[in-house]
This record gives sequence, C-alpha cells and structure tokens, in this order.
Amino acid sequence: MTVLAICTSAAFAIAAPAEPLQKSDSTRLPTLGDTARGDLSPVVERKLGEEIMRDIRRDRDYLDDEVISEYLNNFGNALVTVVPGARGETNADFQFFAVRDAALNAFALPGGFIGAHSGLIIAAQTESELAGVMSHEIGHVSQRHIARMLGQQKQDVLLPLAAMILAALAAKASSDAAMGVLMGGQGLAIQRQLNFSRDAEREADRVGFQIMEKGGYDTTGIVAFFRRLQSASKLYGELPAGLSNLSSHPLTQERITDMQARIREMPKKQRVDSLDFHLVRARTRVLQDPSEQGRREAKTAFETQLKEPHRQQQAGAQYGLAYLALRQGDLAGAQGWLDKARATMKPREGVFSTASNVGDGASIFAGLSLEIKMAQGQPPEVLQQAVHEAEQARQRFPLSRAIAHQYAEVLVAAGKLDEAARFLRDQAQQYREEPKLHDLLAKTYAKQGRIALQHMALAESYVLAGALPAAVDQLNLARKAGDVSFYDQAVIDARERELQARQKAEKEEEKER
Repeated sequence: MTVLAICTSAAFAIAAPAEPLQKSDSTRLPTLGDTARGDLSPVVERKLGEEIMRDIRRDRDYLDDEVISEYLNNFGNALVTVVPGARGETNADFQFFAVRDAALNAFALPGGFIGAHSGLIIAAQTESELAGVMSHEIGHVSQRHIARMLGQQKQDVLLPLAAMILAALAAKASSDAAMGVLMGGQGLAIQRQLNFSRDAEREADRVGFQIMEKGGYDTTGIVAFFRRLQSASKLYGELPAGLSNLSSHPLTQERITDMQARIREMPKKQRVDSLDFHLVRARTRVLQDPSEQGRREAKTAFETQLKEPHRQQQAGAQYGLAYLALRQGDLAGAQGWLDKARATMKPREGVFSTASNVGDGASIFAGLSLEIKMAQGQPPEVLQQAVHEAEQARQRFPLSRAIAHQYAEVLVAAGKLDEAARFLRDQAQQYREEPKLHDLLAKTYAKQGRIALQHMALAESYVLAGALPAAVDQLNLARKAGDVSFYDQAVIDARERELQARQKAEKEEEKER
C-alpha cells in the first residue's frame, strides 16, 4: 500500500501546482541534494519496480499489446535521449507500458517503469500533448522522487506510531482528547508527505519542459490537454478552503497558469505528429473496452474521425476500423479497411512530402496485415503469403520486436519448426528479458516433440515472471523427460542450483523486511 500511495502521488494527472520558473539552462537537469536518497539504493529501487511490474503484468487490465508497447518504448526512450542526464544519477533503464483505464493519467514506478492509461493515449490530440505527460513522468524517475519519498516516509512513520501511543494514554481521560491526538499526528505526517510531493512536482515540471523543448515539441499542447482534463474530470473542481492545505488534488487552473508562464519564455515550435501516434491511438481505443457497447462506441468514434480533413486522422480511423473488424472476425472487412488506410497515406503525385521512414506507420500496417493473414479461418495459401510478408517485414524493420515475434509465430503456424527454433534460440540469446520468446520456443519444441527442451524453455519464462518455484518444477520435469540428453542434464542441474540460491536469498530478504 505504501508503494501504491507513492506511485499515485507521482502521477501526472494529480500533480501539484509549480512555482514560477526562472529561465534556466535547457541542457542541464536540476540535481538537488537530499539525505533521503541514501535510504533506497538504485539496485533496491530497480528490484522494487520489477516486483511491482510482475504483479501489474498479471493484472487483466495490463495492455499486453506489442504494437502499443513498442510505440510507447520507442517514443519514451527518444524523449529520454534528447537531454543529457535525463536518466538521472542511477542511469535508469526506462520501460514504458500501458494499462486499460479510462482515466486521463500516467504514473511512474520505482526503477524507471512508466505507465500510461489507455484513456490518456486516446485523449491526447497531438503527439506533443503525449510528450508533455511522459516527459513529466521521466522527470520523476530522473530525480529519484520515489526513493526520496520512501526515505521521507521512514521518518514520518514514527509520527503516527507516537500519536497512537499518546492516544492510548489520553483515552483514560477523554475519548475526544485521544481522537484529537491521533488525528494531529496523522495530519502532520500527511502534511509533510504532501509538501514533499509538491517539491517533486516542481522538479518534474522543470525536467519535463526541458525535454519537450530540446525534443522540438510544442509546449503549448500540454496546456490544451490540461484544459480538456479540467473539463473531463470532476476531481479538479473547487475545494473548500479548509481542505486545500491538505489536498493532493490542486486546482488545475493554477497549474495551467504556471505552465503558460513557462511557455512564454520558450520559442514557439511546430512538430508534425508521426502516423504511428494516430494508429496507436486507434488501436488503444479498440482495446480499451472489449465489450459490445465499447466496440459500438469505438466504431462511432472512428466514423466521426473519418470526416476529419487531415490524412493522418483519416488513416488512423481506417486502421481502427480494420483492427475492430479483425477483432470481430470480419477478415474481409479488416483487409478492406487496412487497404484504404494504406491508400490514404500513399504519397500523392506532384505533392511535396517531408515524411520520413521514422514513425510513418509502415511497420504497424505490416503487423496488422500479418495478424489478418494469420487469423483463424484463413485458407492455407493465405498463410503462405504471410510467411513471405513476414520475411520481408523482418528485413525492412530489423529493430521491431513486434515484427520479430510475428515472424516467429508465422514460421510456427506454417510448420517451419526447425527454422523457427533456430530463429527463436538466437533471439532469446540477444533479448533475454522477453518472456514471449521463451514461450514461443517452448511451443515450437512441443510441436517438434522435444519435451525436455520444452520444459527448459518454460522454466526461463517462469523465471522472468518471478515464479521461481514454478521454474524449478519445470526443470524437474525436463530432467525426467525421456529425450533429455547428458548435456541437457548438466544445464538443468546448473540452472536449478542458481534458482534455488535465488529463492534462498529472497526468503532471507523477506525475513529482514
């Protein structure tokens, strides 16, 4: 609960108003000293974040969609690289992800994990607006606000405890006096935490604006986003004066005013949105609410968007309708809308275009085409077309993890198991932290009848999921398999000893906590 409270206080949508900012060097990030930083080491901070992420990934509202994940990570890490020092003193390895939630919010977790609500992605009208939110969260991570807040809470935990002891003594004289003492101790602790949170928001604001400015994004977009946020959420209404001093939900108008003051010091910039942004927004809209009512609302939104004059908006709507049709089993309709989306963005003869291959939607279009061809109900000849398309896509987009996974899936579906196994083994060596690679490898081995290797691959997937006992069980199954080799036995024994040592260390850490 402590971690959840801290992560919530670092959320962008409930950030405290920042004080007026003096013009600063946009190439340097603030480095503020704080004795609390020593209370949570970078290693422990990262480990804590990984533990939280394991729980989040098991949640049904975790958006485990590779297209959305790849876009957010490419987009977020591009923001991180534009300002030297944005990774902070811990050189944080940032990871971005999405959760299914209609609220307009984003949040930072310990160790560099940043989550975005699906509602936020859909509500952002421009990529600059999304950049403003994500840059703010990057600021929280780079300044180690969570580590500092944990340190602060270690001090404040004594206040409620002392108040309870005093309340127990005061209860002998008066129950009213006891309640007053208890509330007083809690109030002081809460006030300290909120004051610290406001300082953190000021730092995150500075970092966020520096990232936006250096990245060439339009800083005025974030003000437009806040105005929509103000209209959409009742959380930002006027609060009674007596509650304002303990409120972690400050007035949005104050924050807008402060941002406008910052923007006046910055040159006006125009940045064209990537097509990827509009396609990912459409895909997120389809996935946010899988109910029949949600699908009807998504279709209505796309049909309205088709009337927009901008080609990117139209292509985004067409892609959304294609993906929606695929999810409903209408394969012909899905292919038809995808063809229209590609045609909409096809360069027009005689029209000058400054579009580049970065963020032009090509990899996302290719991925949806493969999804359609691999869908259940397609004839065998279509699956063979998918193999050819997947090979071309992998060569054209060698850095795309989504395409790499689809390529492996196509090979397995087409029965090219030896080729799939070789590819997946090579990928698993290069990208050790991707559970899907091990799952696909286990699936491939199962189809080949290689039972020992199947269980060994599943063991690695369980390790990445944090389920060490289940991983050890898989290794035991691999050891008992009829096709296990002498070499496999040696690998299994070594891996089992390693995992048992990790289990022992984790149990000792748990006792210390």
